[in-house]
Amino acid sequence: MPRIGPMELVIILALALIIFGPGKLPQVGKALGEGIREFKNSITSRSQDEEERPRQAHQG
Repeated sequence: MPRIGPMELVIILALALIIFGPGKLPQVGKALGEGIREFKNSITSRSQDEEERPRQAHQG
């Protein structure tokens, strides 16, 4: 898997600034952050559900 170094990160941020513009960039960042947060929450809740299922099967 390719690694993203500091120079690549600067290029990606510069392209994002050019594409979205300085006014829209905070909104894009917020939407991206919310999407990542929802993804992480869904992963953790799914793993917690999988841990609880065997316990419920033994009890019931």
